[in-house]
Amino acid sequence: MTDEESLDPKSWSEMRRLGHRMVDDAMDYLEHVRERPVWQPVPESAKQALKRPLPVDGKDAAAVYEDFRRDVFPHTMGNIHPRFWGWVIGTGTPFGVLADMLASTMNPNIGGGDQGPNYVEVQVMSWLKEMLGYPADASGLLVSGGSMANFVGIAVARNAKAEGDVAREGLKAAPRPMVLYASTETHNSVHKAVSLLGLGRDALREIPVDDSYRVDVAALRRAIAEDRKAGRHPFCVVGNAGTVNTGAIDALPELADICKAENLWFHVDGAFGALAAIAPGLQTLVRGMERADSVAFDLHKWMYMPYEVGCALVRWPEKHRSTFVSPADYLAHLTRGLPAGPIWFSEYGVQLSRGFRALKVWMSLKEHGVAKYGRLVRQNCDQARYLEGLVEATPELELMAPVSLNIVCFRFAPEGIDEARLNSINEEILFSLQESGAAVPSSTLLSGSFSIRVCICNHRTKREDLEFLVREAVQRGRAIAAEPVPRS
Repeated sequence: MTDEESLDPKSWSEMRRLGHRMVDDAMDYLEHVRERPVWQPVPESAKQALKRPLPVDGKDAAAVYEDFRRDVFPHTMGNIHPRFWGWVIGTGTPFGVLADMLASTMNPNIGGGDQGPNYVEVQVMSWLKEMLGYPADASGLLVSGGSMANFVGIAVARNAKAEGDVAREGLKAAPRPMVLYASTETHNSVHKAVSLLGLGRDALREIPVDDSYRVDVAALRRAIAEDRKAGRHPFCVVGNAGTVNTGAIDALPELADICKAENLWFHVDGAFGALAAIAPGLQTLVRGMERADSVAFDLHKWMYMPYEVGCALVRWPEKHRSTFVSPADYLAHLTRGLPAGPIWFSEYGVQLSRGFRALKVWMSLKEHGVAKYGRLVRQNCDQARYLEGLVEATPELELMAPVSLNIVCFRFAPEGIDEARLNSINEEILFSLQESGAAVPSSTLLSGSFSIRVCICNHRTKREDLEFLVREAVQRGRAIAAEPVPRS
């Protein structure tokens, strides 16, 4: 008779010792993060080590951990470092790390049911609605991030505003082509959503922006009128509470008024900027967001949670549920036993299998309190203003966009250098900063000019780090500008 196997360790005491070592290493890694380069290219040795054949027979867990320590652990993206300001990427926290470990230990599926983790997500959703000033009776769902949250909001908008039953019959049930509106600064996840929802990317009307990179409201009104006149069916406006390029915030109250007057769904992409709602003195920046039919935002950005956790809120729970619910006998809602939980979150989004994302949110909010998170959001915005001042006080640097929240776009631009050469110099400054491990900003093109983009959603950043960035950008820019211009 063959012995039956399991994946539990042969020696729990050895696994416990290894686990203690892993936690110690993790805490050391976080405690001493400032002492390491922000980022460095992955060495060839590590790349080769990660191209090994499929393991047929296993090896000791401690040896596997050594492989991780050698080939993976040192070669990070760098976003936990105080001088990481690339894209809009959060930093995580030590307690959040431990919360994720506990969530994996329990390993529940949060599709629904009468289980503690389900009630934790219900509690978290209640807190998040209160934080954003959103109706308490709205529905909500924790998702992987802002991209999926945008997908959820636009999916509900499509179904709720369609002139036929598109949930059952598809877009052929819509007698007129459906169109929606967003500024040219809107995140590409909105483009992905309209494509995946069968609307086609041509259904998205990209509205121009003003000098502050906010949607041109007059142009939006004209576009809606033109589409109606042409026999198309406008159904949704996407407003930005913090664009990814510059942090610009659209005129949300005006957009809400237009949507109400035109009977359009109002969706707000607040991937990070929505959290201004909890920061002292910043709440007015996102006024009007609470009037949205749906809101998308991330907690792994400006709430500093470990990846991954985002949120979709929808004002109309039945419209939300009817978009995603798909009854099945094996998912019956029974009156007793495990299936008799308060809510089946699987009926409000794409996933049936869902991880315990809510635990790190619940534990982190209880650890720090929402007031501290609000102060940190405000601190990052104050740091952005400080960097703005440093840029404006440095003759060789040029501010490239207004600073609305926590994003500062600038470039090295001494007099007497043509535009093409400036673009090349600033690209090299960016590469030099990143490849040396000194700092990681990202980049964007603003009015055709290559700009160094600093997005501060980092609870470890200090003003001295921003002073360091300005010094390094100028010194590296001078050195690069002094090099001979390569011949074409």
